[in-house]
Amino acid sequence: MKITLLAVGKCRDHPIKELLAEYGKRLQWSFSLKEVDGGKRATAADQEKLLEDALPKEPHMLIALDERGKSLSSEDFATQIEKWRDTGAGMLVFCIGGADGFSEAFRQKADFLLSFGKQTWPHMLVRVMILEQLYRAQQILAGHPYHRS
Repeated sequence: MKITLLAVGKCRDHPIKELLAEYGKRLQWSFSLKEVDGGKRATAADQEKLLEDALPKEPHMLIALDERGKSLSSEDFATQIEKWRDTGAGMLVFCIGGADGFSEAFRQKADFLLSFGKQTWPHMLVRVMILEQLYRAQQILAGHPYHRS
């Protein structure tokens, strides 16, 4: 299975980059990070257009990280990934929008809306959080003791 993290904005923070690299190396699934940046004057619509243009051409599941989405426990997230994998989803694309979030039209295009709860998180930190949860899901599915219930 391939996993792509597609995000608005360029990560320039060295500690965040190190964490992204660390969790990216831990994943057994093929992983890539694609960043799009329209500059400081880019509107939310501009950012969404950049995201849409950066989506892979091959078939994929689009998972948008959105506060209106479904909040899953780590175990339930692992189960959801297992379902996607077992039903033939060869690629999962996790999408992180800009500061204004996603429009209703973009949310409608997503196959799944995922929430990390009602709190607002810095978008650069969310990148690390989703990678850690993907690694945790991988370990849960492998029966590894990394995750403790």
